[in-house]
Amino acid sequence: MYKIFFRLVFKRMDPERAHYAAFRWIRLAARIPVLRTFVAAVLAPRHKELRTEALGLRMHGPFGLAAGFDKNAIAIDGMAMLGFDHVEIGTVTGEPQPGNPKKRLFRLVADRALINRMGFNNEGSAAVAARLAARNPVFRTTVGVNIGKTKVVPEDEAAADYVKSTERLAAHADYLVVNVSSPNTPGLRNLQATESLRPLLTAVREAADRTVTTRRVPLLVKIAPDLADEDVDAVADLAVELGLDGVIATNTTVAREGLGLKSHPDLVGEAGGLSGAPLKDRSLEVLSRLYARVGDRITLVGVGGVENAEDAWQRILAGATLVQGYSAFIYEGPAYARAIHQGLAARLAASPYATLAEAVGAETRKQAAA
Repeated sequence: MYKIFFRLVFKRMDPERAHYAAFRWIRLAARIPVLRTFVAAVLAPRHKELRTEALGLRMHGPFGLAAGFDKNAIAIDGMAMLGFDHVEIGTVTGEPQPGNPKKRLFRLVADRALINRMGFNNEGSAAVAARLAARNPVFRTTVGVNIGKTKVVPEDEAAADYVKSTERLAAHADYLVVNVSSPNTPGLRNLQATESLRPLLTAVREAADRTVTTRRVPLLVKIAPDLADEDVDAVADLAVELGLDGVIATNTTVAREGLGLKSHPDLVGEAGGLSGAPLKDRSLEVLSRLYARVGDRITLVGVGGVENAEDAWQRILAGATLVQGYSAFIYEGPAYARAIHQGLAARLAASPYATLAEAVGAETRKQAAA
């Protein structure tokens, strides 16, 4: 039904306009008690065997919504209603900003992909913190907060900007993510270099610890798929050295060559980060490399090209304790998370692993031993 609706309605709409229309419907449904209960019963059934412990948190399952969909923390209950086990909001910047000029979001339907150059459009950390503080949750879900650099802040002042967001948001976050991998903020990806990343992550960790003294707020870093393998290794080593809680692999890619893209060249040539199915192989490759390097010392989150339960299962076998999706949600619709959960439960039951935790990294370990 959704796929017919997508072809007849959403496909004909401007992608950003369609996004906000869907957003409004999800938020509206989550506000109506009888309707949200019905929707959650249909789309968010619980599978006990998928219960997950990660980052010191207990979750209904391993599958969550990646950052970028709910930038301002306005639809957390709506996304939990649709079955996402955790919702990562943001990217939130220190100061509010409108993002890049429109048109800035493009669908590559033939490739089941998106290109975006949104530019961290959001209401800013103060407004988002106030909304999170006032939130009265309807559904229990884990909330991650993804923070990035305000565009007008110079690169050499980035740490102070991230610290500002951390001080405002850490108390409201189940976990924090430092985003240094979006291609749509000039100079941001330069912060992935370990000489820049070390002081930045240290400053954010210290800010989180002095802001929230009653618990440890888990801290993760999100990296790009375009890093060279040796740079992936360097980030992995740095994460362990600094005692980070996790790494999210991966963000969008600026690559276009070698991905077998079928969409019109003019569309493929749009500037911005490419996400969705074409990112699948490289994202999995980076994830596996990270796990081979860090093992179980930190939590890995697999994202990028996760279209179905098999993709999610492959991320778990490669080393991901948590898996996220976004672009496929646009194409699959509201039953996306339910299908992932059902498929994961079936695969776990058919596997030699007694628990989901036992399956994490099994394929990477097997390859290392071969």
